[in-house]
Parts: sequence; C-alpha cells; structure tokens
Amino acid sequence: MDEIAADRSHPRYQSLLMRHRIEIAAKEGLLADSAMIAHGRGEAFDYLLGERTIPSAMNATKLAYRCLAEAKKPVISLNGNTVALVGKEIMMLAAKLNCPVEINIFYRTAERMEKLFSRLDNIRTKEVIDVEILGMNPNAKIPGLEGPRANCCREGILNSDVILVPLEDGDRCEALVAMGKTVIVIDLNPLSRSAKRGTLTIVDELSRVVNNMLDFAEPLSEVALDDWDNKENLKQALKHINDLIQN
Repeated sequence: MDEIAADRSHPRYQSLLMRHRIEIAAKEGLLADSAMIAHGRGEAFDYLLGERTIPSAMNATKLAYRCLAEAKKPVISLNGNTVALVGKEIMMLAAKLNCPVEINIFYRTAERMEKLFSRLDNIRTKEVIDVEILGMNPNAKIPGLEGPRANCCREGILNSDVILVPLEDGDRCEALVAMGKTVIVIDLNPLSRSAKRGTLTIVDELSRVVNNMLDFAEPLSEVALDDWDNKENLKQALKHINDLIQN
C-alpha cells in the first residue's frame, strides 16, 4: 500500500506518501467523498508551517502525550482519514498507551464502518497488537450532539477522561469539552473551530504527531495541563506562519 512512484529522496516524499494512502483508501471505499478535499485543506496549512513540527507544536505534543499516559481512561477516536493516513501507527500508539480506539465517522454507513474496522483488525493481526477496536456497535450518545457522530461506545468515548481526536470537526469537539473531557485536537488549521475549542491543540501534520509520540520513551512535558494556555499556543502557530511568509 505504501509503494509510490517517488523515491524516498524526494523532498516531499512524506507528503506524497500521505496523498497516496488517501487515494488508495478512497478507491477501497473507506472514505467519504469529501475526504480528499479535507486532506488538501490540511496540506495547504502544512505548506504555511514549512512542513515541519514547529516548537509550539512539539510542546503541545509532549503535553498531550503526558495527558494520555497519565489518564485513567484514555481513548483515541478515529475517522476515515485518520485510519487511511496512520492506521498502523495509531494502533501502535494505542498499544503503547494501553487504550482502545473507537471509530466515529460523520458519514456513517454500515459498509464504511465494516471496511474501516477490517483495515484496523488486519493491522492488529499482522502487527500482533493487543488493542480493542470500538465503534461498530455504539451503545451510548454524546449529549448535546445530533447526527451519526453522536453515537458512541460507553466503554470508549462516553466514559473516557482524555480523548485524542485527530482531524476533528468542531461541533463534536465542543460537545466533548462540554462533557468535561480533556480533548486533544490535531489540526493543521490554527483558526478552525476544533483548534480553538479543544483543550489542547497540536498544530501539526498527523503522521508527524503520531510518530513523535511513538518516539517518546516517557512523558517528557514538565508543563501541567492547568498551566497550559491553548490560545497562546495557537497564536504561536499563527506567528510562525506570518514570520515564514514575511521572510
């Protein structure tokens, strides 16, 4: 699946690889029709960030990992693009954190859910990863949220205290925060509603964030969540973009 025309010496190899994964997943029916648009929007912001993990994003990543590692009931929520882009890596991260993953998609169909579950289950079997995959049979609802994404699993999202929500949409992010959860958002757009409403936002590309977390031997952040200023964090990302444009 990861074989692409460009060789690894290409300066934008990682970006091309992510595009390729999205293309393959779309052909296999894992994604909504708008998935490529959403990915392209993120890529545009990544250009503005210089396609690298900026210091404020690394600080946010370190704190996010600490929050997940110290949580009582952490969970990683997955949509189609996340499974397509970092399915293997996210399962490895869940195993490292000893937490379940839960598939939760906006354009929910039985066919898409089955394909996404099958993709993750195949990874779990091939890599011999002991991670619970939730979402196929939701038994609870997120309060204050309408539509398919309100459906969730009691043993996963509903009862979690810390939730990682890569590539999130704003209304569900707001509903999860309103439940009192620590909501960690990964979003390349520092101006999005998710980025602004999340408890802790990592303004970085998804695969870089997950691989950075996989590289951490232990929680590295010396900052406590109570001392975190997410607005200032987003301002630093915007400042980086502005400085890059000016120079």
